[in-house]
Amino acid sequence: MNTKRQYRTYTKEFKEEEIGLITEQGYSVAQAADALGVSQNLLYTWKQKADELNNSSVNADERTELMALRKEVKQLRMEKEILKKGQRLLCERNEVKFQFIREHRSRFPIKMLCNALKVSRSAFYDWLARPAQIITEQELNLYRTAKRLFKRSRGSLGSRQLAKKLREEGFTIGRYRTRTIMRKLGLVVRQRRAYKITTKRKHSDSVADNILKQQFNPTVPNRIWAGDVTYLRTNQGWMYLAVVMDLHSRRIIGWALSDRMTVGLVERALQMAITLRKPQRGLLFHSDRGSQYTSSSFQHLLTRNGITSSMSSVGACLDNAVVERFFGSLKNEWLLNVVYLTRDAMKEDVEEYIRYYNHERLHTTLGDLTPIDYEKLQSHVSYWA
Repeated sequence: MNTKRQYRTYTKEFKEEEIGLITEQGYSVAQAADALGVSQNLLYTWKQKADELNNSSVNADERTELMALRKEVKQLRMEKEILKKGQRLLCERNEVKFQFIREHRSRFPIKMLCNALKVSRSAFYDWLARPAQIITEQELNLYRTAKRLFKRSRGSLGSRQLAKKLREEGFTIGRYRTRTIMRKLGLVVRQRRAYKITTKRKHSDSVADNILKQQFNPTVPNRIWAGDVTYLRTNQGWMYLAVVMDLHSRRIIGWALSDRMTVGLVERALQMAITLRKPQRGLLFHSDRGSQYTSSSFQHLLTRNGITSSMSSVGACLDNAVVERFFGSLKNEWLLNVVYLTRDAMKEDVEEYIRYYNHERLHTTLGDLTPIDYEKLQSHVSYWA
């Protein structure tokens, strides 16, 4: 089958740019042709026509002025179009700008592109002359894995945590190389927001002493649990999340969600933890002084199960810092910039984060293990002790 040959067209500005490499910057015809990807014969033809035009005498001053004005208007239009297309690149590194220039050099003069993006032409030509970097299959796999892990964390993994995750995947990599890869791939960690405390105490209820006293690292499981409540916004209104954490492994072992912040909410979370762990009597449960925790109903639930109550001091948010840190991670790593149309959608996503937190999220306090892996390790150590 006969196919019609496609011919590439070049603008006048592009031709002038090519010829300028020879007449202004001292490039040979071969060097200029190679730099901008045209044949030497074609470049010879352009140069010859330009020389003939320069040698011809033009005496009409009006014509000269009109041509200059037309050129200026055309240049201003092109500069405006370049800035419109490339404005987002002004804060990018030079390599990104050079790629943009290469993609648009057949439409706009390179000098104009370089000026608009604030890079030098010599730097662009040096970059253009470099041999293409060959990416190995292993490097490509590394980049893909880094992007997958970062996406899975919803943009929350910093270079240290991402490096550890990559090592778990079998890559030999350190934090600083990971940081370089993150910059190269445009992986930017989300900015954290301040976490706000939500529960308030009902003054008629009894308050337990602070037995925990910020001793957040028990050596065995089911020795100290901690609980708290936070609020979550949806388009249907507020939701409230109550959790119970085993401070030994930082694992979330009980949780409940509701559109109302009631005593029943925290009781359901505690009952889930009791059903899962079946703790022995003497367990300590720490919370703030919120009315849900100081209520007689909740305190009776603790007593029936042989659990001792401990409560934070007045205004001392650090007394329950570990659980509050979990809520901060949930909101900043998972829920930030996500709009939840319904409470059901919020519930599903929160439960997905709890699974992620327990099974996949690494904790520095646990020696860079997940809560589940830490419990397995401690169980193995206890067995052989």
